[in-house]
Amino acid sequence: ALSSCNRPDYCVDNVKFDNVELGEKRILKSFETCNRLGRVMSVELSRKYLSLKIDELHLAHEFQVKKQEEKEDAKRAREELREQQKLEQEIRAAREKIAKERKHFATAMRELQARLEKAQSEEERAPLVAKLAEIEAGRAALESEEKLIDYREQNAKAGYVYVISNVGAFGEGIYKIGMTRRLEPMDRVDELGDASVPFWFDVHAMVFSDNAPALEAKLHERFAAGRLNKVNGRKEFFRADIAEIEAVIRENYDAAVEVTHEAPAEQYRESLRMESPKATVQQLEPAAAQS
Repeated sequence: ALSSCNRPDYCVDNVKFDNVELGEKRILKSFETCNRLGRVMSVELSRKYLSLKIDELHLAHEFQVKKQEEKEDAKRAREELREQQKLEQEIRAAREKIAKERKHFATAMRELQARLEKAQSEEERAPLVAKLAEIEAGRAALESEEKLIDYREQNAKAGYVYVISNVGAFGEGIYKIGMTRRLEPMDRVDELGDASVPFWFDVHAMVFSDNAPALEAKLHERFAAGRLNKVNGRKEFFRADIAEIEAVIRENYDAAVEVTHEAPAEQYRESLRMESPKATVQQLEPAAAQS
C-alpha cells in the first residue's frame, strides 16, 4: 500500500522525455489504489492533490524534453563540424591534386615545346602540336575544376540534396531526404550505409544546388506528415511516394535532374533469393518425414 502511495514521487523523479503518458497512468492508478485502501479509515486523497502531482510530472517532463533537445542540438553540431572537417579535407586533397597535375602539365609542355623547336618537318610537328592542344585542354579543365572548388569553399549553402532508400532495412516507400556539402556526396551515402544497417542505401536522386538547405527544407516541409520520427527532426526518414518527391524537386529546381523510381536493393534481393531454397527445403522435410 505504501509503495503505491509513493509511486507518484517515483514517476516524477524518473520521467523521461518520451514516457510522460506512462507516468500519468501510473500516478492515476496510484491515486485510485490509495483511495481504495484509505476508505477503511475514511482517508482520501483529494483531486487537487492528483492535479498537482500531474502538474509536477509535466514540469519534470518539460525539463527532460529540454535536456533531450540540448543533447540533440549538441549531436547535430558535432555532426555538422565533422561534415565541415571532411569537406575541408576533400578541398585540401583536391587542391593538392590540381597542383600536382598542373606541375605535370607544365613539365610536359616544356618538353613538347623543346621538341617542337627541333622538329624538322611538318610530319614531326603535327603529333607534337596535337599533344600540346591536348595538354592545353587538360590545363583548361584544371582551371574549371579549381574555380568550382573555390566556389564550393566560399558558398556555405552549396551542396547536394539526396533521396535514398534502404528497402531491406526499412521497407518499401521509406526515403531518407538529406543534404551534404561534401565534394563527393556518395562518400556521405556510403557512411550512412555502415554497420548500423544490414544493406547499402540506394540513391534515387542526387541534386546539386546553390542553396541545398533551402531545397532540403522544402522537401521536409512537403512530406512532414509522413515523417517517421515526429519527435526527433534529425531523423530524416519519410513515408512518401517517389513520384511526389520528384515533383517537388522539379518545382524547386531549374536544372535537369534524374530520379530513379525503383530501388535495385541488390544485396537485399539477393539475400531473399538465397533464403528461398532453404525455406523450400525446410517445408519439404516435414512432408518427407510423414511419408
